[in-house]
Amino acid sequence: MTWTRRGQWLELTPGKGLTGAEDRDQAAAAWLLDTLGMPDKLLKQLQANKGLEWKGDRLRLALFPVQPVGIDPVWRELPVLFEDDFCLVVHKPSGMNIHPDGRKGETEPTLDHVVAAHYQMQGEDIAVRHIHRLDQFTSGPVLYAKNDWAQLKLDEDMRHKRIARSYVAFAQGRVSSELRVIDLPIGKDRHHKQRRRVSPTGQTAVTHVRVEEVFKQATLVRLELETGRTHQIRVHLSHLGHPLLGDALYGGSPALINRQALHGEKLAFTHPFTGERIEITDPWPNDMQHLYAKLSMRH
Repeated sequence: MTWTRRGQWLELTPGKGLTGAEDRDQAAAAWLLDTLGMPDKLLKQLQANKGLEWKGDRLRLALFPVQPVGIDPVWRELPVLFEDDFCLVVHKPSGMNIHPDGRKGETEPTLDHVVAAHYQMQGEDIAVRHIHRLDQFTSGPVLYAKNDWAQLKLDEDMRHKRIARSYVAFAQGRVSSELRVIDLPIGKDRHHKQRRRVSPTGQTAVTHVRVEEVFKQATLVRLELETGRTHQIRVHLSHLGHPLLGDALYGGSPALINRQALHGEKLAFTHPFTGERIEITDPWPNDMQHLYAKLSMRH
């Protein structure tokens, strides 16, 4: 199903089967729910606010109302990996937080600030809504919802683990090729506010590991998360004696890279409107490429 956006309205052409129905409004509601998978909450909201209307043979939905951005726009270069009227995927550089965390004296712009500027530059009045997070010093793709339909569907997909995120990392030492799954619960570290640790009373945490290349003093690994605990990859590998290179918080050496050598390489999600599976690849940033080159020279 294709759509056309006209200002605040999304226009659809559902066909004669619907336009010729005895009760077009009732038929349209059933079609939106059963065929297009519109969230029931959104349908009721649109019906209550006169956000559904017919214009000839076109069904119009008020999906793009003017909304407060909710955060001050700050212009920075922003690599856009995917964008349409429903979703935005952008590259988050290492060192940038996703959103403000309320700390006193916090002045550095976050990814949400930069996305707000991106919307502003395009003349779009959209609330900034990220769907998932990355640690401050992890680079990679971040998915944003651009309307209520997208947010409701993508939030549900996150809850049901239907959004897949794949990472690449450089771990200290030689990781055994037999390591495939790390299934160890993670909890807070009572002795260090920022750290997490493997703890029998912690939350279930499962990381899938694939060893790609073993160097003299490090290993290139690819990882997928079955759960999304704070610092999960960093905690799991550190616990097994293989902290990420550059990850000082968990014992990694900063000699070759000055941040944790962890990058979100792929993001896969189901488009909230079309149902198409979208797979986004985010190229390695320069510091990860340079690290690979340094390790290869020492091979």
